[in-house]
Amino acid sequence: MNVFCKDDKLNISRRYLMPGFAFGGSCLPKDVRAILHTGKECDLQLPVIAATLSSNECVIERAFEKVRATGKRRIGLIGLSFKSNTDDLRESPFVDLAERLLGKGYELSIYDPNVIAARLTGANKAYIDSVIPHLSRLLVRSLDELNDCELLIVGHHFEGVSGLLENTRASVIDVNEYPTEMASGVLESELVL
Repeated sequence: MNVFCKDDKLNISRRYLMPGFAFGGSCLPKDVRAILHTGKECDLQLPVIAATLSSNECVIERAFEKVRATGKRRIGLIGLSFKSNTDDLRESPFVDLAERLLGKGYELSIYDPNVIAARLTGANKAYIDSVIPHLSRLLVRSLDELNDCELLIVGHHFEGVSGLLENTRASVIDVNEYPTEMASGVLESELVL
């Protein structure tokens, strides 16, 4: 992947081959399922598209395993919506990760300035109520409230996050970091997903 990403003529961005964390939201997962359903109705097998959702699931599971491997129990999750600058939580991979952490007894604090539990409505509210009904108890309104966390998981880089990361004693897993290659070909960061 690193060799392909070194090409800056045809490959104008590393994101094409190293897109980052899992996808989510109210559209793309639904669209993938719709394409698969239509393919099935037409007696078509679509193995690449069929593997997309399970591959996405593997990315979330790998993030959970990274957290588990740290041995830390007090976790701060920065970003809950499926993309920054929205409060849409439907099929967010961060909601999925939070649900797994809570299910395994982790102490979780969540910072997402766009998500205010009392303002969630419609399908967005119904979704989060079915997955994490006690969300309002987990949300913190300030990055300072994450100071007691042993591990920070960075999903979104909101204003102030870089300052927090520079001054924290907590371990950090940034799910959007790209692996970088050292001379030996070994990945530099164990925390990169």
